[in-house]
Amino acid sequence: MEPEDEAKGAKYMSIMEHLQELRYRLVVSALTIVATTGASIYFAGRMLQFLKKPAEDRSDAFFTIFTEPMEGLVAHFRIALMAGITFAMPVLIYQTLMFVSPGLTSKEKRWVYSIVFAATLAFAGGVAFAFFIALPPALDFLLNYPEDVAEPHIKIGSYVDFVTRLLLWTGIVFETPLVIMGLARLGVVSSRQLLRFWRYAIVGAFVVAAIVTPSIDPVTQSFVAGPIIVLYGLGVLLARLVEPRRKQATKSA
Repeated sequence: MEPEDEAKGAKYMSIMEHLQELRYRLVVSALTIVATTGASIYFAGRMLQFLKKPAEDRSDAFFTIFTEPMEGLVAHFRIALMAGITFAMPVLIYQTLMFVSPGLTSKEKRWVYSIVFAATLAFAGGVAFAFFIALPPALDFLLNYPEDVAEPHIKIGSYVDFVTRLLLWTGIVFETPLVIMGLARLGVVSSRQLLRFWRYAIVGAFVVAAIVTPSIDPVTQSFVAGPIIVLYGLGVLLARLVEPRRKQATKSA
C-alpha cells in the first residue's frame, strides 16, 4: 500500500477477503430481515386492515376473498416480510456501504451515517408516496372502471401482492438521486452526461414504472413515472454539487 493511500484511508483486500466480507454482510442483513419480519408477524392483521382501507374507501362493493387454504396465511406473511424489509432498511443500507467502504477514503467514510439516514428517509418517502398518492387513484380507476359489469371481489393474495410490490419498489426507486450522486462522486457519470440523456431518462422512467407497477393501467404507471423523472432531475443537481469537490480534491492531491 502506498503512503498516500494509507493517509486517505484506502484499504486493499484480496478476492477471498472480499468474498468473506460479502458473506458476513449478507448474513447480518438476512438475520436482520428475519428478526424484523418475525416481529412484524404479530401486527400483520392490523397492517392488512390498514392496506385495505384505500380500496374500501373507493368502492362500497369491495371485499377480499381467498380460494386456497394457505392463501390467507401467505398474505399475512407477505405483509410481515414487507414490513420487515422496511424496518431493516437502515441496516441493509449500512451493510452495503460497509462492504464498499474499503475502497473509500477516510473523508468519504465520514458520510456513511448521513447517507444511511438520507437513504432510509428516501425509502420511507417512496413508500408513503406510493400508499397515499399513487395507490388511491390507481384503485379508483381499477375498481370502478368496469361499472355495472362486476363487483370487485378480489383475492386477498392478489391484492396484497399488488400493494406490497407497489410500495416496495416505489421506495427503492425513490433512492435514485442518492445512487446518481454516488456514481457522480466516484466519477462513473457526470451531470453533463446525465443532462444529455434526459430523453432516454423519460423513456426509461415509464419502462421502470411498467415493471414496478403490477398492473398495466396508465394511471398507476403515470403516478410512478412522474416522480422518477423528478428524482432523475434531482439526481443531476446532486451530481453537479459533488463534482466540483471531487475536482478540487484531485488538484490538491
